[in-house]
Amino acid sequence: MKNEMLKFITCGSVDDGKSTLIGRLLFDSKTLLEDQLQKLKEESKDSENLEFALLVDGLQSEREQGITIDVAYRFFSTDERKFIIIDTPGHEQYTRNMVTGASNADVAVLLIDARKGVLPQTKRHSYIVSLLGIRDIVLAINKMDLVEFSEERYLEICKEYRDSVVPQLPNRANFHFVPVSALKGDNIIHKSKNMEWYQGKTLIELLNDLEPFQNSNSEFVFPVQYVNRPHQDFRGFCGTVAGGNIEVGDSIVVLPSKIESKVKSIIYDNREVDSASTQMAITLTLTDEVDISRGDVITKPNHSLHISNSFKADIVWLNENGLRPEEEYIIKIYSKTANCKISVDYGIDIHTFQKVEQGGLELNDIARCTLEIDRDLVLDEYEKNRTLGSFILIDKYTNGTVGAGMVREILEKRRPKRKYTQQDIELNRFIRKFYPEWNCKNIEEDV
Repeated sequence: MKNEMLKFITCGSVDDGKSTLIGRLLFDSKTLLEDQLQKLKEESKDSENLEFALLVDGLQSEREQGITIDVAYRFFSTDERKFIIIDTPGHEQYTRNMVTGASNADVAVLLIDARKGVLPQTKRHSYIVSLLGIRDIVLAINKMDLVEFSEERYLEICKEYRDSVVPQLPNRANFHFVPVSALKGDNIIHKSKNMEWYQGKTLIELLNDLEPFQNSNSEFVFPVQYVNRPHQDFRGFCGTVAGGNIEVGDSIVVLPSKIESKVKSIIYDNREVDSASTQMAITLTLTDEVDISRGDVITKPNHSLHISNSFKADIVWLNENGLRPEEEYIIKIYSKTANCKISVDYGIDIHTFQKVEQGGLELNDIARCTLEIDRDLVLDEYEKNRTLGSFILIDKYTNGTVGAGMVREILEKRRPKRKYTQQDIELNRFIRKFYPEWNCKNIEEDV
């Protein structure tokens, strides 16, 4: 629906004009308050040519360096819909901030400096937003005023991106190209008189028309975040619907226990309702007293979700300390935590998009990995459900977040290796040595 709120991320290389673009959007959409506008005029060196980046780069260190460091959220609206802008840094060292912002976005607006064309960081950000499943990517070819609004230069960059980047991205997406000048306001909200050769939509027209992200798996998914029991006569299960819809009277199943029941009531916004759908924060009560705790998932009996303790995932490493394959990490997926071990299948060279062999992960590395968990988890592929298919990795000793990942392939459940005593091992050796006809299994292989 066009009137739904749209969250979009602005990304790209350093000094491509992301902050200026956002400032221009806020200014031209008349979102600024009078005191903000007055302060902007006072802080700009030239009152006739406002420095729109000052509206976004709010940290003192950002203003001193002329770069964006932290993720910033801005709000504005048009007659058609409301928007949340997620402004992220362009520097490679702040890739983790960019990943955080992109994980919440419906659409990516990727800026390219018309003078510089496609840069390594353009490729990195393109790969990450594709990896995170963003299905609409708007390529804003910015600073067209500095190349004399050249149609030839615009088409050259579009071709370079289509030829060198698009074929290498991990997931399909829709690409929309628009030539803009954030500083001058060309093709941001109003059609550019300097680029009459461009017959497409302005940036805001594109954003008004694009649809918010929807999980491709439409079945009901409800991870339990909290069990609410204020008194002995009430027991409700609180959380946010991660997909599909539910109605009073529907049959449900709790995973991983597979206990079944029916929905007795649905509470939303402090009142009972007949149904609930995606993104609604609700409380469910059931007709039976069943054992449900934080981290369990409520769904419907005909679900296609998986229960497993092993899967393959794409991981972005976010910590200065590299991955230690011999160490256990904490994985947090929806509201469930567990211990896991990680092995790297292959890394991705962000410059060539080729697979490379590597034993570990360093800051900002992207790799396909295999994870083994110490308990069963309810899972779904990231493409089908972002909630059950995305996770973070936490260092057990520092409690810091070290990685973020997307589930790509769910593997067969692995049986935990049995623990044997030294006496068991010695007895097994004796039997295999003196009674080979018994064909006794070598239990040391399971240790």
